[in-house]
Amino acid sequence: MKLTFRWYGEGRDSVTLKNIRQIPGCTGLMGLLDDKAAGEVWPEEEIKAYIDHVHEAGLECEVIESVNVHEDIKLGLPTRDQYIENYITTIRNLAKYGVKVIVYNFMPVLDWLRTDLARVIPEDGSNSLYYDEEELGSMTPVEIVKRTAENSNGFSLPGWEPERLADLERVMELYKSVDEAALLKNYQYFLEAIIPVCEEVGIRMACHPDDPGWKIFGLPRIAHDQEGFDKIIKLKDSPANTVCLCTGSLGSNVANDIPAIIRHFGSMDRIGCLHIRNIKHLGADRRFRESAHLSSEGDLDMFEIMKAVYDTCPDTYVRPDHGRMIWDEVGRPGYGLYDRALGLTYLNGLWEAICKMSK
Repeated sequence: MKLTFRWYGEGRDSVTLKNIRQIPGCTGLMGLLDDKAAGEVWPEEEIKAYIDHVHEAGLECEVIESVNVHEDIKLGLPTRDQYIENYITTIRNLAKYGVKVIVYNFMPVLDWLRTDLARVIPEDGSNSLYYDEEELGSMTPVEIVKRTAENSNGFSLPGWEPERLADLERVMELYKSVDEAALLKNYQYFLEAIIPVCEEVGIRMACHPDDPGWKIFGLPRIAHDQEGFDKIIKLKDSPANTVCLCTGSLGSNVANDIPAIIRHFGSMDRIGCLHIRNIKHLGADRRFRESAHLSSEGDLDMFEIMKAVYDTCPDTYVRPDHGRMIWDEVGRPGYGLYDRALGLTYLNGLWEAICKMSK
């Protein structure tokens, strides 16, 4: 297992590479170029500069996140072919600098969604990302986008890029004619174009789950349970077509057995990487907050999750996902230093214990 940390880049993140390098057991990053709009080519010189900078800090960068898929590809519009060519160019550019995994998603319009980015946790005064279906019910897509942007502490948020959401109402209208079957068909078209290139250059695509794990605003969503990911894997049967198994996204749906899902895809060698976090359900099926990684702080069993990783995909990339804001830290919601560093250390401790127990 390679323990990693998400990092947005110099001047774009409240966390520094020096901070990350000092976290025991952390060997690398899941990085990104935060200023690239969906459909835009990631230039080779910018990729090189980013990865060279990471290497100079003594860290690896073999996983790149948020190479976002343009809506025209998801909608199946005639313009999709040019955006797919751009995506292929980015894949080739990333492969030249040692990238092994690209994390992306195929969620229509809205990426991850929360109704509050800093809900205070009464027990300890920290705050974390929060979701309540009842609160969302009173908001339009435009209202939730505006609210999210206003509460991001001045940072950009992955999946909420202003350029991509500027014509939100127009795109929402286009999706009225796209159901789950059509979205899967458009997804297959995309995978059939890019996966042969991935096989050629040695990159694995890792699809991130829907977050939260159900339909939002009537949009089709296809990646929030084992059945959905089985369908995605079958769209293009290749070792390069894998899952980014995010425990929190899948765990938002109480029906999902996360360790079992890890074992299912891990035994197939179809987990490209994992995002591991804990969540706490709050008395309703669709009301939850993000908690500390410790199992007893939420509803996910971190020991069983890490044991499933050990048993089925021990060589994969793992990072602690969204953390709380603790110790008066101010940063990008979900992506502060302190709680994620605690989470990584906790996961590392579980891993050491499991390794020694297994021997």
